[in-house]
Amino acid sequence: MEGPKVIVRQARREDAAAIAGAVAMAIGDEATLRNYCGDDYLAVLTEVARQESTQYSWRYALVAEVEGITAGAIVGYDGALLGKLREGTYAVIREQIGRTPTIPDETEAGEFYLDSVGVWPEFRGLGVGRALLDALAEKAFAEGHERVGLIVDFDNPQAEKLYASLGFERVGTKLFFGHKMWHLQKARAV
Repeated sequence: MEGPKVIVRQARREDAAAIAGAVAMAIGDEATLRNYCGDDYLAVLTEVARQESTQYSWRYALVAEVEGITAGAIVGYDGALLGKLREGTYAVIREQIGRTPTIPDETEAGEFYLDSVGVWPEFRGLGVGRALLDALAEKAFAEGHERVGLIVDFDNPQAEKLYASLGFERVGTKLFFGHKMWHLQKARAV
């Protein structure tokens, strides 16, 4: 029996709260989220996602729907833009909570970076995450990027297994928010 159909579409500004939820899921640690964005981190991340030139902007996001209901979201962008996008992100955070966080760089020029992906719990196991990852990688390759990269926590082998099944391979390690991460990349098919 076939499961429900997953539709992936370009995000719109009105998807900002869903994007914020996906980013919060991807970061995963409430203490880190509070340190980064303050106690009302979802509201702050929603404001960041509403903007056009931020790291989590709706312009760089895709949304998955199952039977017309938002099931998850993913954010990704050219790694060369990280500095510029962080400036926009920091400006919103500073305006919202009065301070600027310090976040290590997780990407760089030369890769399209899959920054954050989140699938709502009730939609897990339906292929939503896979559909989002495939769609954003396809978009990156269609735009001419040669490599798509992401990081995954050493302590999350299930996620790494999913990424490996999609063609991602370990290329190094990163330390991000105090966690050891695998840096994975997928090259464009020749």
